Amino acid sequence: MSEFKKVVYNEKFRVLLNREQIESRIKELGREITREYEDKNPIMVGVLNGAFIFMADLIRYTELDMEIDFIKISSYGNSKKSTGKVRILKDMDAEIKGRHVLVVEDIVDTGLSIKYLMDRLGARQPASLKFVSLLFKPESVIEKVHIDHIGFEIPSSFVVGYGLDHQQILRNLPAIYVMDEQTKRKKTTYHDR
Repeated sequence: MSEFKKVVYNEKFRVLLNREQIESRIKELGREITREYEDKNPIMVGVLNGAFIFMADLIRYTELDMEIDFIKISSYGNSKKSTGKVRILKDMDAEIKGRHVLVVEDIVDTGLSIKYLMDRLGARQPASLKFVSLLFKPESVIEKVHIDHIGFEIPSSFVVGYGLDHQQILRNLPAIYVMDEQTKRKKTTYHDR
């Protein structure tokens, strides 16, 4: 992480997953998904905003003809913990009845967002509805859900980078970092370099 990023938040960061680990696992996930959907012409639905980087890389390693779409939901607001209430901010455009749908998430922790999407998208009668998540926090789950493809299981720490944010920034970091919860957050402005 650059010195600039360390200044933006007066917090300690440590690398949880480096760029090479992430890329290697996404290649494996791409191969798994290619085999699974080989003759199915799936639609891949990214959950905004966090999954956009993961989904872009996953598509590059998935050798399929597929449609893509996006849905935007919120359960965090500006907090480091889920509010427990999921709301839709942008619905997808595609008709999914009778289609094979693969939902792409950045992270699953409580399971509430996945459960919400299972119910909402399942009601639209897709031929199949499956989920892939780059990260999964098994210790944080309160709603038991099945995730078909998991990149990495991680501890219940707050993570940023590679699409994951804190108050809508830090998504552009190339690796995934843990933010040290014991250090008091002090946000600075971008011109305070």
